[in-house]
Amino acid sequence: MSWIGLHKEGVTLLLHCQPGAKVSRVVGEHGERLKISLNAPAVDNKANDVLIVWLSDCLNIPRKQIELLSGHTSRQKRVLIRGLDVEQTRAMLYPSL
Repeated sequence: MSWIGLHKEGVTLLLHCQPGAKVSRVVGEHGERLKISLNAPAVDNKANDVLIVWLSDCLNIPRKQIELLSGHTSRQKRVLIRGLDVEQTRAMLYPSL
């Protein structure tokens, strides 16, 4: 799984985000990234805000433990998750793997 990796502060996720969906959810893998559909438009940072809230809910952690490291204006994003390990994060986001 190349979309998840270790970081000195926790775990990094490589995501391919698709805004404008009816519901926010994991769609599958897209190349070497985890594909997420987001229930938000790609305007005024709304999709990034929805992504952080959705990750917080899925991983059952406070939003302050999640940081968007890169991809603020792109579908290709790199996110830091603090306080969880790789296996916990993978199991909560994509349990079918």
